[in-house]
Order: sequence, then structure tokens, then C-alpha cells
Amino acid sequence: MQSEIITIGDELLIGQVVDTNSAWMAQRLNEIGVELKQITSVHDDETHIRKALDEAFSRADIVFTTGGLGPTKDDITKLVMASYFDTRLVESAAVKKHIYELYKNRPEVLNRLTETQWMVPEKAEILENRVGSAPLMVFVRNECKNKKQWLFAMPGVPYEMKIAMEEQILPYLSEHVLSGAERQITHRTVMVSGIPESSLAIVLEPWETALPKDIRLAYLPKDGTIRLRLSGYGVMPARVDEEKRRLTELVKEWLVAEEDKPLEVLVGERLKAEKATIATAESCTGGKLAALLNKHAGSSAFYMGSVVAYSNEVKHQVLGVSADALNHYGAVSEQVVRQMAEGVRRLMHTDYAIATSGIAGPDGGSAEKPVGTVWMAWATPEGTFAECFRLGTLREQITDRACMKALIRMLQLIK
Repeated sequence: MQSEIITIGDELLIGQVVDTNSAWMAQRLNEIGVELKQITSVHDDETHIRKALDEAFSRADIVFTTGGLGPTKDDITKLVMASYFDTRLVESAAVKKHIYELYKNRPEVLNRLTETQWMVPEKAEILENRVGSAPLMVFVRNECKNKKQWLFAMPGVPYEMKIAMEEQILPYLSEHVLSGAERQITHRTVMVSGIPESSLAIVLEPWETALPKDIRLAYLPKDGTIRLRLSGYGVMPARVDEEKRRLTELVKEWLVAEEDKPLEVLVGERLKAEKATIATAESCTGGKLAALLNKHAGSSAFYMGSVVAYSNEVKHQVLGVSADALNHYGAVSEQVVRQMAEGVRRLMHTDYAIATSGIAGPDGGSAEKPVGTVWMAWATPEGTFAECFRLGTLREQITDRACMKALIRMLQLIK
């Protein structure tokens, strides 16, 4: 089953609101075997909405819309839907009862605009919106042509949309739309690092060319890694697992992980599995690495703390970096970053430690150490390892890449 999403609202197209709904919906639809083919955003404009609906129905079995279901004049989705499906608005006793119950402790909300919410398209099946006043609408078309198509209209407010999907739309799809065969989509992901995407594609070309037509490979570069996602459509998961095994063997030299999770989560899982701990000493990354490592629940089991040692005085007085190293080699050097990692590991009594020191710019670079130069060190029970990187010219890009490089190497070092 193929689907499309149409997000409706001027606020999306002027950048006032970021569309987080579509990404969340895409994940949930994938889990139940519905393939998302396209996402379209349109203004609160009848002509644009109708055109988007025509185009979506020309390609998809299921269309989802979000937004434009409120009671104000700029919320025109319901009226457009009624016109599009050639029906009229009628009063829904069930929706009226729900709205009175929803606002029983807020009578000031009940007014002539709120009352328009219980007027619904006669041809639509109405599903309850437990946390909002805008009813969920389901339209079915082309029933006489042996090809049904469905449209689900939902509010654009993210928490309302998510509850609507979880409590109403997904169960409706499972019961009325999907069959077991149509729901078979299997994804498997491996993560690699240390090889350019084009070089990797050359390595994988013979195997990729021989893939069955119902199993596809996608290259997804991100933050110094390349995620290789295998997707099987209408095939048994065991077939996808077998291709993943072959893929993993081909990329073992650059393999980082055999699952699609954030790098900091993978590091945390491996540390917890080893009952090991980690600390960080950061200069150029300014605490970004610490924020990643304690971002997720359960990080207290492995993450002990950080020293943001931006100045040389903090490097020397807190982390124990020698004045000679700072004066002779400079803060951005192998000698200093090694001592930073060893110093924070000693200070925090941890098994592992990561240190970063670099020139994030836009000023401070030199011919020998241009902007983007970052030294990193990893202190481990087996010793301390250091490496220098050139990570671009933009400050935020440099610090983000540094964090990802630090985590990738840490994954490779945890025993």
C-alpha cells in the first residue's frame, strides 16, 4: 500500500512552524507496512489543496492530511473536503456531545465559532478526536471501480495528530484497509565509517546489482557515517537478513554498527554491557559531547561527567596538562589532548575518556593549524590514542563533526 501526506497551513511555508508531523507519521506508517511515497505542503488555499489531492490520489492508495481543521476563517480544510467529495456539512450529535464534554470546565470556549466544529461532511466517517474539538474525517472513494482509496484528515497540532494516529487511524488502517501480505516491509541497517560514499558504492556494486528486485539498498550519509539500509518489500524477513549478512561481510573493514541508532546510544549501550564508565574533557566542542552522552535516559549508568576546559588555565589547573606542553606545542596538539583525556579519566575515576581540542573559527587559524583542525584523544584501559582531523571551515559544522568522530572512534575502542 502506497501513501502520501499533505500538510496544510501557511505557517509551514513561511517557516513559522517546522513540520515534525510528517517524519513521525512516516515512521509509524512504515512499522505497519504502508510505504510513504511523497510529502506535500500547501497553503490554506482551496485551489492548492484540491490540486494536491488530485495529484496524491493519482499515485497513492492512502492520503493523509494534517492542518486546517480549526474553527477560524483561515481553517478551510473541512470546507474544501466537503466540496471535493461533493457533499454537504451536517450536524454530528456525537461530535457536539464530545465538544460539550471536552469544554465542560471551560464554558468560555463554547461560542459560535466552536459550534462550527460539530458540522461535518455528510459522506465522511467521523472518528473521535479525544483531545481536541476537530473531528477526524475518513473519506473513501472509487468504490465502484474495484479500487478503493482512502483519505484521513487530521489536525495539525502535533500532540493531537499523534493521539489521533495511535488511537484511531492506525487501528482503522489495520482493521479496514490493510491485509497481511500488504504489511510486509522489512528494513535492516548497518553503519560504516572511514570510506567515501562513492568508493563504498564501487565496493558494493557487484553485490548490489545482484540484489533481488524486491530488496533495495539505500546509502544514507550522516555525520561522518554512512548508513546502508536494506529494504525488503513483500518478502520474508529471513531473505533480508541473509542479504544483510552478505553486506556486513563486505563492509567489515569499515563497520561501526549493525543497527540504526544514534552514535551516543550505541556508545552508551556498549559501555553498560561492559559495566564501564566514561568522562569527557572538551575545549573546542564546548560541552556538545557531554550533552550527547547524557541526552538519553539511563546515561547515569555510564557517564560520569565532563570538564569544559576552554582556557589553558583550566586545562592546566583542573586537568593537569603540563605548562610545558601548552607553551611548546599549543593547546591544539597531540601532546595536550592526550593529557586532557588522561587527566579527566583520572579525575572522574572512569574506564574511558574522550578529549577534544581544536580551532573552530572563524578566527584563530594558521598555516600550520588552519580553522577546522581538531585533535582528539581517547584514554582507555589499553592506553591512550590520539588523532588529528580537518573538519571543515564552519564553526558549528566543525564541532558537530568532532563529536561524531569522537563517538565513532569510541565505539571501535570499547572492548
